[in-house]
Formats: sequence, structure tokens, C-alpha cells
Amino acid sequence: MQKSSSAKGLSNTSFVTRANLESDADHWVPSTDVICTDDGIVIKVELAGIRKEDLELTMEANRMTVSGQRQDEMRSTSKCSFQVMEINYGTFETTVDVPDGYELSQARAAYHNGFLRVDIPRSSAGPFDEVQVS
Repeated sequence: MQKSSSAKGLSNTSFVTRANLESDADHWVPSTDVICTDDGIVIKVELAGIRKEDLELTMEANRMTVSGQRQDEMRSTSKCSFQVMEINYGTFETTVDVPDGYELSQARAAYHNGFLRVDIPRSSAGPFDEVQVS
């Protein structure tokens, strides 16, 4: 599936940090959407099968990071032979750099049906730059 680059406020730049994670089989990067709206930014992270208590959301300066771990009970509890293996398990992380013009300190997060949604409002003053995920 091809993603549209015509979304409001977005460019063709990759928005999700994948550096140093793809080379390690124990780490993975969840699918992440960054949507610019008139009110701010909406970040959605797909985290099916992950318990809320296994998630960590950190915000530092202009950077938001979602990390945690998805457990795999099959590998740890029984002897098995995988026939198809497409689901990522283990440690994950995704990071979004939020530009000036948005209030990361006022962000609100909710986790429902395997999706983490973070709403970041626009600030009342200042320029509104494109969101960069690194």
C-alpha cells in the first residue's frame, strides 16, 4: 500500500525512526501515522497484543518516544516449530520529533483496541513547521 504525500503539513520525508533498530532481530518499529490537523498533530501507533502496562511514553524537549515490549508466550512456554512467522515480538520503539508551534507538554494519550493515540495541540503563537520523526 502506498502512502499519500499530499497530507496537510507533511512532506515525503520518513517520519518514523528506524535507525539502529532494523539490524537487531530483537527490536522492531511499530507502524506509526502522523496526521496534521487544524487543531494540532495526531500520532497513532499500532500496538496490537501489547498490554498497556508494557508501554512507555516519554516526552523530552520536542521529542516523543513510544517504547515497550510485546511478549511471545509460544516461544517461552512450549517447544514449537514455526511454519509462518510474520508478527514482531520483543522490544520496540518509535520516535516523533515535534516542531515549534505545538504544545508537547499539553499532549493527551489514549490506548484503545491496540492503538495508542496521542493528540498534541497547536500553541497559540509561533510558526507551524512540518513534523519530523527521527
